[in-house]
Amino acid sequence: MQGINSKTPHSAARRAPVFLLSAVAAWVAVGLAGCERAAYAQGKAKQPEAPAAPARAVKAAPVALHPMERIVNAVATLAAQDQATLSVKVPGVIQAITVDFGSAVKAGQVIARVDPRDYELKFKQAEAALAQARARLGLPLEGGDDRVQLEETSLVKQNRAGLEEAKKARDRADSLFKAKILPQQDMETAMANYEIAATRLQDAIEEVRTRMAALQQRRVEVEIARQQLADASITASFDGIVKERRASVGEFLNTGAPVATIVRTDPLRLRIEVPEREASRVRAGQSVRLTVDGDTNHYTGTLKRLSPSINEQSRMLVAEADVPNTSAALRPGAFARVEVVVEEKAPAVTIPRTALVVFAGIEKVFLVKDGKAVEKNITTGRRNGDFIEVPAGLKPGDLVVLDPGNLQSGAAVTIGKE
Repeated sequence: MQGINSKTPHSAARRAPVFLLSAVAAWVAVGLAGCERAAYAQGKAKQPEAPAAPARAVKAAPVALHPMERIVNAVATLAAQDQATLSVKVPGVIQAITVDFGSAVKAGQVIARVDPRDYELKFKQAEAALAQARARLGLPLEGGDDRVQLEETSLVKQNRAGLEEAKKARDRADSLFKAKILPQQDMETAMANYEIAATRLQDAIEEVRTRMAALQQRRVEVEIARQQLADASITASFDGIVKERRASVGEFLNTGAPVATIVRTDPLRLRIEVPEREASRVRAGQSVRLTVDGDTNHYTGTLKRLSPSINEQSRMLVAEADVPNTSAALRPGAFARVEVVVEEKAPAVTIPRTALVVFAGIEKVFLVKDGKAVEKNITTGRRNGDFIEVPAGLKPGDLVVLDPGNLQSGAAVTIGKE
């Protein structure tokens, strides 16, 4: 114990100089660091500031009002202007069919024919009956003039002559009876003969009238037979294309049986569904533009017909336009996207096409304000040549930078010549 205690004072004596040296070294290090910071700060304060970037010369143009179309976008379906299913009007065996699926036909073109032999015989029979009726009236067997002078017919002439003779006989008998030469019995006989002659004349007139009516009936029968013979040939009602063939040669068809369906493809009927909120702007006579899937061409037409009411289920107004289809590029049943031009020249806020910047789907422009470029996000509308509509966000007179390229928002700019 004493040995250990005797070493402790000497160890403490040896550690005291070490502590003093460490404190001195730390104080020197702190002083040197302070000097270095002061020197660094002094040197930094003496460095000159970097010169500002020069202003970039740009071209600018004012936002302006330009007349542009106002349109209503809608969807539509193309339909045939006319569609007809051609049927046989008289029963019979199909003798020939001259068209097939997809054939182009002209109005009046024969597309099928029923065997006409039976109808030719009926026509000849009706003509013979007509000739007989004309002969009974004293007319030539053939001819188209069926007018008859009632008093000139032989039957009426004969009975009128008999009446005149009976009248003269009555008058003579009357004179002799008054002179008391002729007995009363003979007078009564003369009177009866006159009445009989008058009745015969009246019967003759009625007979002639009956024959005249029969003549008209025979004339109608001839026309019916002629029409049936004509109906044995089935013709196209209008220019179009055969959509479906529904009969074959040798098939017996009753009256009304379908033979083929044709559609008129020029012009086409465009059936448009206009949203209710836009219905008040749509009127007959307005122009329409349309495109169809798979065709890059644009087609035009004219609005012709409007529904008198809004559809209660879809809340749409149905309108129809006629679209020329002389090239036959459009087909009935196709879906179309439509623009209805509701106003041809309406003032709109526009910018030059070169002022628009599109990056990652975001549209923007750079405005010039207080000598700096200011980025502004916008939404564009219609395009008309070199101008683009901006429905909101800009006002006429704002300056927009043309061809901004890599211009950054906040960069200093100066405006050069456009």
